[in-house]
Amino acid sequence: MLAALLDQPRAISERPLQIRTTSIPKLGPNQVLLKVRACGVCRTDLHISEAELPVVRPGVIPGHQIVGDVVDGATPELPIGTRVGVSWIGGTDGVCRYCRTGRENLCDSPIFTGYTVDGGYAEYALARRDFVFPLPASLDDVHAAPLLCAGIIGFRSLRVAGVEPGDRVGLFGFGASAHLAIAVLRAWNCKVYVSTRGESHRALAADLGADWVGTEKDLPPVELDRAVTFAPSGDVVVAALSTLRKGGIVAINAIHLDRMPEFDYDRLLWGERQIRSVANMTRADARDFLKIAGEIGITAKVTIFGLDRVNEALAAVKGDSVNGAAVVVP
Repeated sequence: MLAALLDQPRAISERPLQIRTTSIPKLGPNQVLLKVRACGVCRTDLHISEAELPVVRPGVIPGHQIVGDVVDGATPELPIGTRVGVSWIGGTDGVCRYCRTGRENLCDSPIFTGYTVDGGYAEYALARRDFVFPLPASLDDVHAAPLLCAGIIGFRSLRVAGVEPGDRVGLFGFGASAHLAIAVLRAWNCKVYVSTRGESHRALAADLGADWVGTEKDLPPVELDRAVTFAPSGDVVVAALSTLRKGGIVAINAIHLDRMPEFDYDRLLWGERQIRSVANMTRADARDFLKIAGEIGITAKVTIFGLDRVNEALAAVKGDSVNGAAVVVP
């Protein structure tokens, strides 16, 4: 098969992924082999490719928003040909205190697709059978792929922020994850306020029904009940915090922050305001979100790249030149 391997992390401009022919992976216990239909590109792939996350598997095949067909390892529940999705969490130990208390997203020994095991920038991929999700027929391949991380994590962010129907919710940054979260917020009759850089991102937010849209330097004109930050910037977290009513929550949707600046506790955090991080996702998050996505017809805005252009896809995500999500199709 053809695959994109990360031999040596380096700047995206130096094309860190190499397209090569390699062996189709061999099936192991409790695994399925998937013929990859599409794989979404995530900012976490940038962190892996540029060594902002430590190297744990030299030569890994990145990519963790996989849509594929089961071609081996089938069961009565997952027969040959079943179209499934795979996300960032590729497995957990099932025995740690977090797994035993319904918080598998915090597992002490997780498997990460496209990081600790090979992912979906390839023609075939392995996945743990108990960590794949049958996809609604209403979602086509390329539009389903971004839902499998950006969508699920955005949905979990709304849960972590404690969003209730009818709330006033701020989205700070408007890329792949936020443009999917807004569809859920609209279905929940929330008022949505978007603060983001990039004229095209602001135009997309307006097209998708945001009630107010401003630049990254603008703050919403009302106090917010909840906010989610999508930009990996501590300054953005503080800006979001400054918009909250008492008792409000900021959820940080980022695996990496540049820094956390000093801020005025008395003015910004006192009054039982909260800052909460979003760590990974659970299978329950995935199932719940994919069900909602199928019911309300969430359609990601996508730009398609061939496998041979995977480095260009990463560069486009890094440069914010993709309006919505980038998807690699082998």
